[in-house]
Amino acid sequence: MSAFSPRTVVRRVFPLALILAAVPWAWPATARAEPVGPAATELAQALSRAAPAANPRVIALATRALQCVQRAMPARTLSVIDYSLPSTEQRLWVFDLQHRTLLFREWVAHGRNSGGNVPEHFSNRPGSLMSSLGTFVTEGTYQGHNGYSLRLRGVDGPFNANAQSRAIVIHGASYVSPAFARSQGRIGRSWGCPAVRSAVARPLIDAIRERSVVFAYYPDRQFLEHAPTLGSCDDSTAAAITGADRTALPAPLGP
Repeated sequence: MSAFSPRTVVRRVFPLALILAAVPWAWPATARAEPVGPAATELAQALSRAAPAANPRVIALATRALQCVQRAMPARTLSVIDYSLPSTEQRLWVFDLQHRTLLFREWVAHGRNSGGNVPEHFSNRPGSLMSSLGTFVTEGTYQGHNGYSLRLRGVDGPFNANAQSRAIVIHGASYVSPAFARSQGRIGRSWGCPAVRSAVARPLIDAIRERSVVFAYYPDRQFLEHAPTLGSCDDSTAAAITGADRTALPAPLGP
């Protein structure tokens, strides 16, 4: 058998592919290759072990965004939404960062105009009824039109900075349920909010209510190349994270 037979090539190349796949800043090609520290890399690996069903590359991006946020403020939890998955799957993971454990894995809705079972369109524009991508900071609870709800502040500039004025919040919704998914082929859709099951809304919200990080992912080239928390994480990003660049906003009332 030749030294370069197909079988030999597979044996030599496959281990290398596994090594490359484990390097979070090498994927995806459209994301900027900002090196992350060993602590962030180790955290990403620990969270991936806690949530083996989650895409480890998405977890790696989320921990990169978390690293940016933690330059300006501490965070107790990290929530990761993978919008590349269909709504019929549990595509929300909530992690306890101190203990590096998985607190919740849940269904989560996307915006009505983002798509059907799998969202494809995202927007920061008011009135779009689409989900927004990027990094959010949680800012406490209120009792509103959709019951017990959690405010989100977008810190990724053009991708989600209008989250507060759009009333993009986490709340419970009856249309987020496996039963709805079985009957409709997807869970119900929101006006852009990452709504969760009514039964889990209060404990989940209470777990992440104060200054925690929510990362919403989709393999969008513009997002991966230009989201501030995935790149330079400069002073303007820090101002958005701490809230130094905003004025007080009233409690949101819409969905």
